[in-house]
Amino acid sequence: MDIILKEDIKGLGYKNDTVSVKPGYARNYLIPQGFAIIANKANTKMIEENIRQAAHKAEKIKADAQEIAKKLESVTLELKTKAGESGRIFGAITALQVSDALKEKGFDIDRKKISLDSIKELGEHAAEIDLHKEVKTEIKVSVVAE
Repeated sequence: MDIILKEDIKGLGYKNDTVSVKPGYARNYLIPQGFAIIANKANTKMIEENIRQAAHKAEKIKADAQEIAKKLESVTLELKTKAGESGRIFGAITALQVSDALKEKGFDIDRKKISLDSIKELGEHAAEIDLHKEVKTEIKVSVVAE
């Protein structure tokens, strides 16, 4: 079943994308939650018109995302946590902790836009930030013992 996404959904697509999903997923989850609409002729035409009208706004948003990405490339976050003698930390570093550390540095980035592998050891790690569907950047996360 083809649907048009009304907002970004991780692993599925971005706003205004037309994607194919199983009918049950569309009818029982995406459409009732307001995340998508059916991709018929009328809805497709309406979305194309909205995209055309919002094209210059989209360019500005993309330019802003690229500017933030340039600033983030030089950022290295230092997160302090409790760790054992073997270098393993108690628990794990999450996207929420990375988001909070970025807020302290002046970047307001939602935790849902941050993807990182499970960080369970001290040392240097990388976190990917999805600022725009065409703009992604990586930051360095340094985990140190308290």
